[in-house]
Amino acid sequence: MNEPVIAPNRRRKAGLTLLLLLVLIGVAGYVAFELLVASRYEKTDNAYVQANIVQITPLVGGTVRAIHADDTEFVRAGQALVSLDPADARVLLDQAQSNLAQTVREVRNLYANNSTLQAQIELRQAEAQRIQTELVRLQADVARRAPLLDSGAVGREEYEHAQAQLDATRSAGTAAQAALQASREQLAAGSVLTQGVSVEQHPSVQRAAARVREAHLALQRAVVPAPVDGWVARRSVQLGQRVAAGAPLMAVVGLQQAWVDANFKEGQLKSIRIGQPATLVADVYGEKVEFKGRVAGLAAGTGAAFALLPAQNATGNWIKVVQRVPVRIVLDAQQLAEHPLRVGLSMMVSVDVRDQSGASLAAARSEGQATPASTTVFDDAARAADVAAQADVDRIIRANLATPAVARRG
Repeated sequence: MNEPVIAPNRRRKAGLTLLLLLVLIGVAGYVAFELLVASRYEKTDNAYVQANIVQITPLVGGTVRAIHADDTEFVRAGQALVSLDPADARVLLDQAQSNLAQTVREVRNLYANNSTLQAQIELRQAEAQRIQTELVRLQADVARRAPLLDSGAVGREEYEHAQAQLDATRSAGTAAQAALQASREQLAAGSVLTQGVSVEQHPSVQRAAARVREAHLALQRAVVPAPVDGWVARRSVQLGQRVAAGAPLMAVVGLQQAWVDANFKEGQLKSIRIGQPATLVADVYGEKVEFKGRVAGLAAGTGAAFALLPAQNATGNWIKVVQRVPVRIVLDAQQLAEHPLRVGLSMMVSVDVRDQSGASLAAARSEGQATPASTTVFDDAARAADVAAQADVDRIIRANLATPAVARRG
């Protein structure tokens, strides 16, 4: 009579034992997974693709007459993006050239004035010498007549006439010496402006020549080049638009050097080190494409600290909010070429944190290490402007110099 009751109890006990065993196995598996696998990785899905977004701005103002690239197009460094009307730059160049020519002639006049002053000095020296000779003669005449005045051999009127001539000549000599000294002072003042330099090297000429170079450079800058390789985005410039220097025209995005900013929670940062490997999955490609990367650096502050309107946690009621810190993950360039990404795409990031030998903050840049970014496209325009300006300056100076002797004087 008891067997039918005992059998279900045994089955229930066996089921509970099996369930307990399964729970224990599950817990043991979870603990083993956490200790052996999960603890090796730090993961986040709060990660987004970033890249250098280079704002294209003109260095000079002008009217847009041509647009050579549009949104989504790939451009090379140095390729023309926008052309401005060069009419204003040409007018400034004409003014600078005329100013240089006028300055050369004015400097020539300084040298010519020095020659004139030198001739005046020689003339005044001769005049002073003549007056000195005349003064000696008149003094001798007065000295001869003075003893004869009492004897009546010389009349008083004749004596007084000779004395008056002596006084007048002495005054003329004083005036001649003063005029000579004034001419010497004028020559000294003129020599300060010309001494030791030729017309070509005179500071006034060099200043005017610099304005010619500046005008040539402005003419070269009427064409706005792409500073880096990349894809055009956010084109806002239009034909006929009047743009000022520094106004944004478009952007060039360098997707070839894209990276990922993974925003890890502050509690996850204790194990993250620079140089650790990372595996990334982009939603746009799915799990079939895994990007390989490495930790390049950790931001100096949380995202909230650098926000446009940072939180004021010292005011009002406060609720603790877990903060996140951007961690930069650099990607493999070959993978980026095979599977290009776009700025702003979301990523799933998993960082292998087993290697703890790296630093948590980047060290100072070592001397001689390459700069993060540089371009030489603007050097070409500067060199072209210098070559054209130098030829222009030499031509204008030669055309406005009187003789080679004038250029060598000083």
